[in-house]
Amino acid sequence: MFRRFSTALFHTKHPPFPLPPKPIFTALQTLPKGLLFTSTIKMADTHKSHSFPSLEKASKPELLRALESSLGTSFSSDSILPTPNPLILVISGPSGVGKDAVIKRLREVRENLHFVVTSTSRTMRPGEVDGKDYIFVSKEEFLSMVKKDELLEYAMVYGDYKGIPKKQIREFMGKGCDIVLRVDIQGAETLRRILGDSGVFIFLVAESELALVERLIERKTESKEELLVRIATAREEVKLVNRFDYVVINAQGKLEVAVDLVGSIIDAEKAKVRQRTPFI
Repeated sequence: MFRRFSTALFHTKHPPFPLPPKPIFTALQTLPKGLLFTSTIKMADTHKSHSFPSLEKASKPELLRALESSLGTSFSSDSILPTPNPLILVISGPSGVGKDAVIKRLREVRENLHFVVTSTSRTMRPGEVDGKDYIFVSKEEFLSMVKKDELLEYAMVYGDYKGIPKKQIREFMGKGCDIVLRVDIQGAETLRRILGDSGVFIFLVAESELALVERLIERKTESKEELLVRIATAREEVKLVNRFDYVVINAQGKLEVAVDLVGSIIDAEKAKVRQRTPFI
């Protein structure tokens, strides 16, 4: 029986189970005449385009060219990140904390920083320079600026008007400068409503209430009644610190520490992935 099955197995046209397919093999001599030569050329070209100089012996320009050739693209010398947006820095705090001193020193050590000169209707104090410390105008002139919508923000402070001209901000932001605005707490509140989170709000304070009062006394620019008003106002203003982005202590004799901290805040803002974008 086994013999009959074997005989049938090897003599049938169709085997009872599939056999593995024969390997497909074509000898090189059976290929078209031009195909082998063309393939050899392409292999040689590929090897040539990916040839790489010795890392130990090649110069930097040679390595750069080899890398560019391997990648098929040139390396760009453009900045990876775009130029940071100009900032609007709002520096505020109670009277006597040294806002002017910090800003003056900041302008000396930082480039591309423009301090916006505030317009005011108050009388010029001894030593102040018109156009540098403030733009001194009459009350009528100031109200005319308000009517023409020339001010970003304005308020009456201790009986006098103060306001921030829009023209200065637009002009210097167009040049890529960061803008510094020095305002009182009331002005900072208004600017927060106008600028929202597009501005950087910095609260400047003295190291203690006693130190603040001593500075006000040393200024000798206020009467007894004005001193009492400023001290009472300062006590209320300090409570608003949580409405600001940063707080900086300007301690007596440590101006550079305060200025360096403000500079660090600017650098940190410039390094943010999501930039602030103020519109005026």
